[in-house]
Amino acid sequence: MESIYLKRKIDSYLLQWKNSDDRKPLIVRGPRQVGKTESIQRFAKDNYKSVIYINFVEEAKYKSITEDGYKTDDIIRNISRMDPSKRFIPKETLIVFDELQEYPEIATALKFFKVDGRFDIICSGSLLGIHYKRIESNSVGYKVDYDMHSMDFEEFLWAKGYDNTVVEEILNHMKEQKPFNDIEMTRYSSLFLDFCILGGMPSVVREYIKNGTFEGTLDLQRQLLEDYREDVRKYAEGLDQTRILNVFEQIPVQLGKDNKKFQVSKVAKGARFKDYRGCIEWMKDAGIVNICYCMNSPELPLKGNYNEEKYKLYFFDSGLFVAMLDNEAQDDLRANKNLGVYKGALYENIVGEALTKCGYGLYYYKKDDSTLEEDFFVRTHNTLVPVEVKATRGTAKSLRTLIGSDAYPDIEWGIKLTAGNIGFSDNIYTFPYFCSFLLKDYLKWVSTNENE
Repeated sequence: MESIYLKRKIDSYLLQWKNSDDRKPLIVRGPRQVGKTESIQRFAKDNYKSVIYINFVEEAKYKSITEDGYKTDDIIRNISRMDPSKRFIPKETLIVFDELQEYPEIATALKFFKVDGRFDIICSGSLLGIHYKRIESNSVGYKVDYDMHSMDFEEFLWAKGYDNTVVEEILNHMKEQKPFNDIEMTRYSSLFLDFCILGGMPSVVREYIKNGTFEGTLDLQRQLLEDYREDVRKYAEGLDQTRILNVFEQIPVQLGKDNKKFQVSKVAKGARFKDYRGCIEWMKDAGIVNICYCMNSPELPLKGNYNEEKYKLYFFDSGLFVAMLDNEAQDDLRANKNLGVYKGALYENIVGEALTKCGYGLYYYKKDDSTLEEDFFVRTHNTLVPVEVKATRGTAKSLRTLIGSDAYPDIEWGIKLTAGNIGFSDNIYTFPYFCSFLLKDYLKWVSTNENE
């Protein structure tokens, strides 16, 4: 039986890319097993007469295709010599270089392929970030990048058989400040909780769709975590391996605490920030963590206005975060749908993940010697918008302070994400958690209306 294809956002991007006149070679980046190869291969099969697929991990012999130089003819001649069945039809051939992290040198050839213009090129790979400076310098100006993530809630809804009208409906509720009825609230909240537990790794979602239950999904998630640890052992150098793995295991533990700021001192005895800076960067470049930096002050611009030694670390996929919790927390979450101690941490991780998948950088604020603290910030053209993630139904004191105080002129209103329905009071817009994947679309709409 052919496995179910999960529709992804990259599908429409790839078609746009193919239809653009000045097509440059494309590099698809993203963590391992988020569906890059599958989406590229499906697109290739539907749109090209000939597809040349080269995987530098599975077929290491192809690393020698640049022995005679990086010009298109030299490379094609060498590929043909190794596999005479590969057909190079000008204007109708896609060459896919997969697992680029194993052979970043091929990036030098992208310039020649672009200038030559006969063949389309897509490269992809996991852990590309850690080699990216090298790839970038070899191909600058002659390529475009696409960052792929695990599935977001919208893609999860597609997998469950919902179409785009559902997403438009949810967005309209947000724009019109129209609360959801009981049936909608129950349905979307239930779907969203399933998504939180499963996360967006395609193999996990596919298993859940196939069985209609969570059976087997935790084992798959734990296997994926093991694969990530294996990657660290394979690609990280020396002493950093142990440090990176220590940080990896510490993320859920530290997010479960009241003070969610990541404390390097808790990772190992005598550990200091400067020894670990490279490890955190490595994990970010590998796509395993999303770093949320503490702002110096809650004002625009966001870039450059933060302290790089103060940050929270979130997992790139909430399902894998959940899979790392101890067995009691697992059972509680899956059987009783109760998140216990991890409730705040999990919802923050989910919102951080949703914002990252929308293309936002992550920033939070905590004022020294004060209880003033805010989870995330986003922006419209003119204003800074604080975003609070509430695990309980309490009041949003910090949010009110930021909006009401003259000390923060860039902040006029805020967003609160809760388990409850849509609402508005004191310049705070409240949305259910399941709306978080639409925040960028919502803010785009606000920005358009701001200037009218």
